[in-house]
Amino acid sequence: MRGTTNMVKRFLHIFLLSIIVHAANSQDLAFSQFYETPLLRNPALAGVFDGDIRVTGAFRSQWQSITIPYQTSALSTEIKFPIGKYDDWITAGLQITQDVAGDIKLKRTQLLPVINFHKSLSGDNNNYLSLAFMGGPVNSQFDPTQLKLDDQYQNGVFNPNSPTSAVFSRTGLNYWDISTGISYTSTFGENNTTYYIGAALFHANKPKVGFYTTDGETTMQRKITFNAGLNLPVSDIHKFLIYGDYIKQGGNEQFLGGVMFGADLLQNSGYSYSDYESITLYGGAFYRWNDALIPVIKLDMYQFSLGLSYDANISQLKTASQSYGGFELTATYKAKFSSRSANANKMKCISF
Repeated sequence: MRGTTNMVKRFLHIFLLSIIVHAANSQDLAFSQFYETPLLRNPALAGVFDGDIRVTGAFRSQWQSITIPYQTSALSTEIKFPIGKYDDWITAGLQITQDVAGDIKLKRTQLLPVINFHKSLSGDNNNYLSLAFMGGPVNSQFDPTQLKLDDQYQNGVFNPNSPTSAVFSRTGLNYWDISTGISYTSTFGENNTTYYIGAALFHANKPKVGFYTTDGETTMQRKITFNAGLNLPVSDIHKFLIYGDYIKQGGNEQFLGGVMFGADLLQNSGYSYSDYESITLYGGAFYRWNDALIPVIKLDMYQFSLGLSYDANISQLKTASQSYGGFELTATYKAKFSSRSANANKMKCISF
């Protein structure tokens, strides 16, 4: 029985290691509350919100039921600046992420500035076309002392002192990553329904990410995303928020989408921040194709938002994980600059 258990552990270690290495070389990190990390969806969604400045943080922990948790953190800042007579805008932003995976602490840290130009397409400023560029340095590294390799198992038992034939040329590397995107934002109907659509190309320069210096073929595959969002008021105090992303990277495809229903708990409270006077509670669910069902709750309270979600795993790994996925927490702060002219509010479409 002990031998069987050790063989299972051995297989699991090798299986998870292969996942980690594959993820490091070809795939991106992802959040279930993807709508709260717009710069990771599409650089051209930077600034697509009601306000002048937004700061967002996100934290995700998953797979703790089968291994050391994979933990992902993100922090972004966006600031909008008017151009000319407040018809056109520029958003400057910064996206920081850190991903730490598994036993070997495979770590990727990104520092990505973004610039997004919003061009007004109509006199009433309800239609905007945005073009963005994002790029910056990335560092990736891992701890080789924590590796458990196949040739370190003797008679089904792992021996950390057993020599291994696997030799890495380096355990860390730095590279530059460049992305671009485009989006269109508008409103329609008497209830001022707001929507956006967009597309983005990530890793346009296909940076080399191999840990072997002799390996010139391991690159971060280009990723194409298509994005959509809809803010649909259905009464004075109720609304639906609908989001969806389609992603294609290398030979992999993914779809993530869902809906939240929001109800205002408080309106026109007289709160000192006159532009943010409501408290709204949202509940809903999202679905990551063939991977997870994701219940979500969110609270907008004046200038602040808090979101909580949980992944219920439905992938092929659900037996090992017992369908457990991971928790995710997001927090957002938004504000408007009181020193700006009233004309600055003409960008009506940016209301997410």
